[in-house]
Amino acid sequence: MRPWRRTWLPLALAWPWGGCGGAEPHAAAQTSAPAPADPSIVTLPEGSPMLERIVTAAVALHAMPSDEVSTPAQVEIEPSRHARVLLPAPGRISEVRVKLGDRVAAGDVVATLDSPDADAAIAALRQAEADIAAATAALEKAERDVERVRDLFEHGAVAKKEVINADAALAQARAEQSRARAVRQQASRRLQLLGLDPRRDQQTIAVRAPIAGKVLRLDVAPDEYRTDTAEALMEIADLSVLVVAADVAENVIRLIEVGEPVQIELVAFPGEVFDAKVVRIADEVDPETRTIEVHMELPNPEGRFRPAMFGRVRHGHSAVERVAVPPQSLVRKDERDLVVVELARGRYEVRAVTIEARSGDLVAIDGVAVGERVVTDGAVLLVPQ
Repeated sequence: MRPWRRTWLPLALAWPWGGCGGAEPHAAAQTSAPAPADPSIVTLPEGSPMLERIVTAAVALHAMPSDEVSTPAQVEIEPSRHARVLLPAPGRISEVRVKLGDRVAAGDVVATLDSPDADAAIAALRQAEADIAAATAALEKAERDVERVRDLFEHGAVAKKEVINADAALAQARAEQSRARAVRQQASRRLQLLGLDPRRDQQTIAVRAPIAGKVLRLDVAPDEYRTDTAEALMEIADLSVLVVAADVAENVIRLIEVGEPVQIELVAFPGEVFDAKVVRIADEVDPETRTIEVHMELPNPEGRFRPAMFGRVRHGHSAVERVAVPPQSLVRKDERDLVVVELARGRYEVRAVTIEARSGDLVAIDGVAVGERVVTDGAVLLVPQ
């Protein structure tokens, strides 16, 4: 019986280990479970229509200014190219010859006016001419009187007093003629300003455009009677050249000088950069904002720009090489700036970067290397929401 016991014991002891050996595949399965996917990696399957919408470009170094002024700005009308059309005299508006948005040349008749001042101005000129005629006749008589009295005085027919009186009368006649001529000149000037012909009666006054430009505002209609000559009938502006006004911080105003070129970006035209020139730097600092107003001249030959458009002024000096990408490569999410880097076709990495500078249509960033390819169009489609 002992031999049998020696044989059974190893088998009995071996049985539990056989059971453990059967559990080993299950434990191995648990240890080899797939790791959770990296949320920064985005994969598109081959044939995905999104692949056709993704555009990439290689990251490169670009020369960008190290000292740059970047500040909000607004387009404005050049003051010397803006005019308010006023009435030269009170009266009734007989005709309005322009509409809102019309282009006019300097001197064009934009409205006509029936005014009693027209008749009064013509009458004043005619009265002045009559006064000159009377003064001239009186002067001629005074000159003859002086000659006659002096001749009598030389022959002892009159006293010295008569000569003195005749000379005084002559001086007064000359002064009266000068006064009448001055009144006529003033009346003639008044007619010239009103654009009236002194030879005609019952005339309307032509209201003319003081400058060439576009009718931006129209506040008059026919048959209105206007007595306030300080109230504008319309506003005309030449928009071929505009001004971009910006408040530049005091600590960077040294970077801008009159005559320097600057770049303008407008909200209305994203991705475009326009050239302007600094024409004025204010002489005072705003004590509340600590800024200085700067005006830049912006050519507008095609009429694309309009007053009150918002934008940004950029101006830099010494350039340095920076890693830069187009601004459309960046996606803002959760207060972070992200780019999408192409690892392989259909495989992308969403990567956080730091913006170091902006200039024109480039953004200098830290977080990508030269040669890596970033998505320049369609990046927002690959960033997890």
